[in-house]
Amino acid sequence: MTRTALYARYSSDMQSQTSIDDQFAICRDQAAREGWRIIGSYQDAAISGASVILRPGIQSLLQDAQLGKFDTILAEALDRISRDQADVATLYKHFQFAGVKLVTIAEGEISELHVGLKGTMNALFLKDLAKKTHRGLRGRVEKGKSGGGLCYGYNVLKRVDASGELVRGERSINEAEALVVQRIFREFSNGKSPRAIAWDLNRDNVPGPFGKQWSDTTIRGHAARKTGILHNELYIGVLVWNRQRFIKNPSTGKRVSRPNPESEWIKKDVPELRILSDELWQAVRQRADEIGQRYKAVADGIRVSKGKRLRDLHRPVFLFSGMIECGVCGGNCTIIVNDRYGCNNHFRKGTCGNNRTIRREVLEKRALHGISERLVSADAVKQAVASYIEQINSANREQRAQAELDRRSLDKVERAIAGILSAIEDGMYQPSMKVRLSDLEQQRDELQHRHVEHSVVVPDIHPNVAELYRRRVAYLIEALKDPALRDEVAQDIRSIVGKIVISPGPGRGQVYAELCGQLMGILNAVSKEGGGGGQLYQRGLRPPATKLTTQHTHAASDHSQGGFSASAPYQNSGSDLGPTTPPGQ
Repeated sequence: MTRTALYARYSSDMQSQTSIDDQFAICRDQAAREGWRIIGSYQDAAISGASVILRPGIQSLLQDAQLGKFDTILAEALDRISRDQADVATLYKHFQFAGVKLVTIAEGEISELHVGLKGTMNALFLKDLAKKTHRGLRGRVEKGKSGGGLCYGYNVLKRVDASGELVRGERSINEAEALVVQRIFREFSNGKSPRAIAWDLNRDNVPGPFGKQWSDTTIRGHAARKTGILHNELYIGVLVWNRQRFIKNPSTGKRVSRPNPESEWIKKDVPELRILSDELWQAVRQRADEIGQRYKAVADGIRVSKGKRLRDLHRPVFLFSGMIECGVCGGNCTIIVNDRYGCNNHFRKGTCGNNRTIRREVLEKRALHGISERLVSADAVKQAVASYIEQINSANREQRAQAELDRRSLDKVERAIAGILSAIEDGMYQPSMKVRLSDLEQQRDELQHRHVEHSVVVPDIHPNVAELYRRRVAYLIEALKDPALRDEVAQDIRSIVGKIVISPGPGRGQVYAELCGQLMGILNAVSKEGGGGGQLYQRGLRPPATKLTTQHTHAASDHSQGGFSASAPYQNSGSDLGPTTPPGQ
């Protein structure tokens, strides 16, 4: 009997789960007529068909097809699989390679001809739909109504017209938020910076847009693109639309904004939505222009630097970029000023009390020293590996228990289905049997589709892991000096370091830094140094971390989660920050 997987999708928030259920219902009827056995159902709800990258359902379908779990895929129509011409062709090739047929109720068995013709038609449909949607939104804006989205300071007006249809795009002033907008403009015109304004608003517990905290970027936005509170012309009664367009990145499936020429912007006077006076608006514009001219050279330099980073495929700017965490609020620590790391939430939003900073070069030097000399010891690795193996064994036990429960449930459901079919054959059919049989078949499909992973294999750990690790790290640190090897070895070093946590010490300017190593990165580094082993990768498990804490001068033992900690203080002495006691002493 042909093993069949069902797929269904709907793309609009205006639709509901009923659309998915209806698609599955007609697919089940078709499978019953063909005599196919349904072994699983896959779905993507409220997700566009223009890209498959961000659709978990289609990704699972593709993965299981490659694993040989079914022989045929059945969907309502080809556009349910994807409307993107390139994606349809790619998926079709993958299904063909896996030996899986793609069948739809609308087109039958899909061939290269369907892929070419229907793929083109679906792509043209999307393009035409986008044009019609844009035209409709433009007409709404020209009537003084919103083209979409709700900015800070306004409410959505909900009412119906004489025919009972919902009127879209109408806004009204939110009086409480309008006072906050006036406060922001007034304080900025009086010389206060966006960062200081954000600090004060957060301190006063004033909710920001969408209930989030205020940040300086929320207020100042982007001058050229006219984003942010300070550049919103709606506050002076001018509705601006079509400033930017969105296109999907084919690599990620995510939307990326692109600015439109100012000649394509649509402006409409809406005096009923004015919040600010012209005098206050012009005062803010004058100060913003002065600041822009004053720092134009700096902004141009940053723009060039960002362009170089894009050309470098978004490699981390510094060795530990994106891996440094605040020990107080858990937020990111970034370069704040003068090549120093600090808590972003403190310096940008004023919502964290961690005001300490540490020079980037000092942190990198001490972290490299820590991973080479102190992050791995025989006892630490032994306990970390023991904890990891216990996780594997626990996962295996849970999987076996779940598999047994699924087997019993499946037996019960199949007996119930057989009983109903037997009753129908004996002439005892009742209309309620059809509904019950459909429910049971859906339960059976879900149980059959549920994938119970195989037991995770316990990895073999080299008995001399600590020494091999030190050799590997010594090579990596030396190779960092070679520009040709720097990018490659930097990735290896980052895989060893899980994160670096920065916390304030009790003394003035004192900083504690905790280095948390990733066990799997350490073991893979050992595997490379030892010349064997392969990748030690177990999906769904989080290996324990080894820890190195640079803090008090006395040593401390902490074997929690298979790790350990040792310490030395960082002391901020004026303009520099360095260890008063070298690590390891």
